[in-house]
Amino acid sequence: MVLILYGTSECHLCEQAQEQVLAAAGRPAIEIDVAEDDGLYQRYGLRIPVLRRQDTGAELDWPFDTGAVIALLGA
Repeated sequence: MVLILYGTSECHLCEQAQEQVLAAAGRPAIEIDVAEDDGLYQRYGLRIPVLRRQDTGAELDWPFDTGAVIALLGA
């Protein structure tokens, strides 16, 4: 199962999500910078970081914790 973390390179919350929450859950995510795509920026720009399951499209908006990531993985 592939997880995608939508964010920007200057987002400290995105770094926190990847380095602390996802690392604690043992599930790295592909990082996509929404600033590089107008459509993604429109969709996620005010919500980042957003974690998305690629297979189901289920999403978690920040703030999320390890428990929420594990629940997303089980969904």
